[in-house]
Amino acid sequence: MAAAVLLRGAAPGRGGPAWRWRLRGASRRSLAHSSGLPCGDPAGGATWTCFRLDDRALVRVRGPEAAPFLLGLLTNELPLPGPAGGAAPPHARAGYAHFLNVQGRTLYDVIVYGLQERAEAAPGFLLECDSSVLGALQKHLVMYKIRRKVTVEAHPELRVWAVLPSAPGAGEAAPLQERAKAAAVLTRDPRTACMGWRLLTQDEGPALVPGGRLGDSRDYHQHRYRQGVPEGVHDLPPGVALPLESNLAFMNGVSFTKGCYIGQELTARTHHMGVIRKRLFPVRLSGPLPTGGIDPGTPVLTESGQAAGKFRAGQGDMGLALLQSEKIKGPLHIRTSESSQVALTASVPDWWPMATK
Repeated sequence: MAAAVLLRGAAPGRGGPAWRWRLRGASRRSLAHSSGLPCGDPAGGATWTCFRLDDRALVRVRGPEAAPFLLGLLTNELPLPGPAGGAAPPHARAGYAHFLNVQGRTLYDVIVYGLQERAEAAPGFLLECDSSVLGALQKHLVMYKIRRKVTVEAHPELRVWAVLPSAPGAGEAAPLQERAKAAAVLTRDPRTACMGWRLLTQDEGPALVPGGRLGDSRDYHQHRYRQGVPEGVHDLPPGVALPLESNLAFMNGVSFTKGCYIGQELTARTHHMGVIRKRLFPVRLSGPLPTGGIDPGTPVLTESGQAAGKFRAGQGDMGLALLQSEKIKGPLHIRTSESSQVALTASVPDWWPMATK
């Protein structure tokens, strides 16, 4: 795979499709100047924190009919590689989307990487998904492939990393260099700017991020929950979660002008009606938590005991809950299996559109 690095051209979550970023081919020079870890110096003073996401995996879809095949399954337009610049190969791009079932409920959330391995070849795609449904996603794709000239296969050669600034504004002081080493892709997370960058690289790859340090994946998930960004089957239970209630539109994950795809009818109708009474909100838990944490689906109650929604998933004292929008401002709580009460405070992320606040 040709190495490439993504350059920012439009801020994700702020009015433009996430794949309008520009990529240009990079020579095999290191992004960082030291460290044998894939994310650089583990010591203090780091600018970037890199989290290896072992719970994410990649599926490779390629072939002359890969693009129309995926367009009929995904909620979003495809991040097709951009035009070539001179002798450089076409640029890679990234986007976010969901696969839906015929009832319009989410099956799998994916980050889609559009790659042009050879100038004369049709673009190929890497689909980043929850590693626990890697086999299920492959079967889903094969089921709809029929006679299309498409190859679907796992792509374990690359690991998925999240790269976040170690402190607010740190990334601006030391922007990522526009170079890569070995087979790798570095791209801004297409869901929202507060989720930083995505890095795909080989296990044995050297340091690729300047001023980087290795982080604990639990801190990544805490950050993600704090920002209200769902990811994987725990946050988006297959066949249960609805895409617009899961804030898919806020995360640049759906096109309402593209051609037909499986599950489109309910999603389009809900959008055009303009009424979404429940959403996934980031929540903070206060009080003694059960040893095993809060069970998914635990009812969230108002002060008077009325149902306000359900807890979905979390890490530590942060999590996500599907709540009625009109009830998030009042006191909320959860009754645990240990007969205790845990206070719950919902918030509206800063990166959401102003109309929702």
